[in-house]
Amino acid sequence: MKMTTLCYIEQNGRYLMLHRISKKNDINKNKWIGVGGHFEEGESPEECLLREVYEETGLTLTDYRFRGIVTFISLGHETEYMCLYTSSDFKGSMRECNEGKLEWIEKAKLNELDLWEGDKIFLKLLAEDAPFFSLKLIYKGDELKEAVLNGSIIV
Repeated sequence: MKMTTLCYIEQNGRYLMLHRISKKNDINKNKWIGVGGHFEEGESPEECLLREVYEETGLTLTDYRFRGIVTFISLGHETEYMCLYTSSDFKGSMRECNEGKLEWIEKAKLNELDLWEGDKIFLKLLAEDAPFFSLKLIYKGDELKEAVLNGSIIV
């Protein structure tokens, strides 16, 4: 079982997105995602969130919201539980990321990017300011086979 965090940092109607183009063996290769990563031993979700955002961006979050839990199931990979956050307040200066290219993208243009199909679902939930949710995404390779929101199948 793998535990991760993912954060969409918001500023002026845009999200800070990471174009994953730098790592060789990257399940997210060429995809656009938020920032975050894997828990280290003993970390709480918030500690992981703050550390990963700082490591990838140079920014220190000063305000954030825990928005939901996303369960990823994919054949040949261990199950991943991702704590999903948004943030609209931070301090510090952005730096380059060794995992890809960071770019501020207008929220209205997110669906023009190469996103995972399941990410489009939770980005829509974030846009709708949905209450805390549980989303289970089942993939076969790059194809989303099923999505279950709060116990109900939606795809």
